[in-house]
Amino acid sequence: MYPIQLFDTESSTFTYLLVAPDGHEAVIIDPVARHLERDLALLERLGLRLTYVLETHAHADHVTSAGALRMRTGARAAAPRGCGIEAAEVQLEDGAMLSFGAGETIHALHTPGHTAGSMSFLWRENVFTGDTLLIDGCGRTDFQGGDARTLYHSITGKLFALPDATRVWPGHDYQGRSVSSIGWERRHNKRLVGRDCAGFAELMDKLDLPKPKLIDVAVPANRALGLPQDGSGGGMNEAPNLPKRKYKSR
Repeated sequence: MYPIQLFDTESSTFTYLLVAPDGHEAVIIDPVARHLERDLALLERLGLRLTYVLETHAHADHVTSAGALRMRTGARAAAPRGCGIEAAEVQLEDGAMLSFGAGETIHALHTPGHTAGSMSFLWRENVFTGDTLLIDGCGRTDFQGGDARTLYHSITGKLFALPDATRVWPGHDYQGRSVSSIGWERRHNKRLVGRDCAGFAELMDKLDLPKPKLIDVAVPANRALGLPQDGSGGGMNEAPNLPKRKYKSR
């Protein structure tokens, strides 16, 4: 089973739609506010009922549509406990399991380091790593409680413990790539191969990356699932009042 991979060109963010084999229910991971109508149209076109909206962490480079999707579809929002997204009704701990469709299970893996609350999601032979593990790279560790040593142990001790054939679906890619595997990343990831924890931390500490342009707006918005405080359903990339097109499901 493969996910449906969607892309936001402005932030190079991947959104994933996981569809149960029975073709009736779906889960979405890391949706982007400016693509709310695109994602709703896709659900309607495929006749899917959205059961969960999952967030891997509180993003700093885009605003989520999780709250708007929840309002429009009746799905439940789920986020890692400790990442500040208290608006999500499901607060995920390491090892939590979410069920959808006919016997489909998603396993939550707490993989902190990029942020203190970062979570990866394992479904069948696919792992959705957010900003924790990227293709030939990893997320930065210099804000939101990030820590290079913690990230090293999350990747090497938890993600790299998965079978080699596990497909890696990252939260971003900036070079036109879409998917990797645990085996490939374990053998070839340039930030990790040949480095112990201290060497990795030294490398990350020297990156000196610029501050994300949207962080001061995106992080507070994402902690509220992308909704304004009045709950009208808008977000930074959406009009304050969403169109009232009825979402249909099978």
